Amino acid sequence: MQAVCIHRYGGPEEFVLEEVPDPVPGEGEILVRLLATSVNPIDYKMRSGAAKERFPVQFPAILGRDLSGIVESIGPGVTQFKPGEKVLALAWHTYAELVTVKADDVTHLPDGVDPVAAAALPLVSLTGDQLVRRAAKVHAGKTVLVTGALGSVGRAAIHSARKAGATVLAGVRKTQIEQALGLNANDVVALDDENALKKLPPLDAVADTIGGEIATKLIAKVKNSGMYGSVVGPPKNAQQFPAVTVAAMMAVPDPSKVREFADDVRDGKFRLPIRTELPLTETAEAHRMAEHGGGSQGKILLF
Repeated sequence: MQAVCIHRYGGPEEFVLEEVPDPVPGEGEILVRLLATSVNPIDYKMRSGAAKERFPVQFPAILGRDLSGIVESIGPGVTQFKPGEKVLALAWHTYAELVTVKADDVTHLPDGVDPVAAAALPLVSLTGDQLVRRAAKVHAGKTVLVTGALGSVGRAAIHSARKAGATVLAGVRKTQIEQALGLNANDVVALDDENALKKLPPLDAVADTIGGEIATKLIAKVKNSGMYGSVVGPPKNAQQFPAVTVAAMMAVPDPSKVREFADDVRDGKFRLPIRTELPLTETAEAHRMAEHGGGSQGKILLF
């Protein structure tokens, strides 16, 4: 098969399209022919070496986490899928024509959902949902502020928090206020406006997707016994607020939740903006765009 590989850490120019052996599904695995994948921040952080402490790369490496495709074959012990079915999953090594993945991590793609656009969903939907539910412990009656609300993970977090019955504040920059009014949040807060921060009510939780200096300000707004969930690590001053529980998280597979998001896309209840779609041969250009374009512009898909 053809795959996009890297042989060392570096910039997008390190990507090489090359022939590699076809993967073979093992016990409990399926082999999926790629319809599409997407570019996530973890991809270019792994490529550059910025994430090597958490996610070391063994070279040569095939990057990529999102998978939308068609079942090519099944391994021993797999009964819930059959060849020809369209599926969706959080996987590994998806910048390739063929991908093996644990069957237990896969869900069927619902009818009525564009299989290419669906590739935007797995990692960001699970990250946003688990940030809200597992890290920030959001449930009905709670008030949560989601930072980076216009990013894909932020949008997923807002969606999950609203479905949980929480009051949701969308945190954005002042220049993004008008755009953020289109989100399904109860209110919008300009995080780079000191007056707006001073007016914030005490929060039950923060679901943080951006970190940095704003994190050090927001943790002070969380109630005692409140939660500060983050996908980018704890605020630098977290030790100054021992009554706030800080929880870092990393997404884990949950096919039922991926299916739930896909169903919501089909039903018009959830939408992720798509910035562009590029062939897998243009992975380097996709990474350049993703690194310098900003997440609020939408997902970049590879097919």
